[in-house]
Amino acid sequence: MALDELKSAIPDYAKDLKLNLGSVIGNSDLPQQQLWGTVLSCAIATRSPIVLRELEPVAKANLSPEAYTAAKAAAAIMAMNNVYYRTRHLLSDPEYGNLRAGLRMNVIGNPGVDKVDFELWSLAVSAINGCGLCLDSHEQVLRKAGVSRETIQEAFKIAAVLQAAGATLDAEQVLAQ
Repeated sequence: MALDELKSAIPDYAKDLKLNLGSVIGNSDLPQQQLWGTVLSCAIATRSPIVLRELEPVAKANLSPEAYTAAKAAAAIMAMNNVYYRTRHLLSDPEYGNLRAGLRMNVIGNPGVDKVDFELWSLAVSAINGCGLCLDSHEQVLRKAGVSRETIQEAFKIAAVLQAAGATLDAEQVLAQ
């Protein structure tokens, strides 16, 4: 199993990451589509070849073709939106908030899967990319849809652990060269 291989690659100094990988993915209470869509979209967002290579096949095996494509779409659209909205929010001139974005975001309205799942994946990717405006927006949509705080927290815990695993494993790969 790829999760076990990923955990075994984590160095001893990062044992907490190894344990957290097992708990946030291996013992998650999320439904399979939410879990593996979150894992895939976050694996892409980490930009870590190791994390993506190990987890993508498991995610693909646990997702319908539509959910697999939608999880990749969540990572793609949020890569753009997180930069745009984070920048707009960070600029001191509030007038940028009044300007029309003019960017295509059709997939958000019609992701091909349950909107709640897509929103959860988008929130998790936004956590990795550090866009507070996007985090707030997706969290509000999820809460209005009746999603619990615990479910939302599960998604950003997965994001946190995968980001940390990717940073650690990529650094170790560079240092080994």
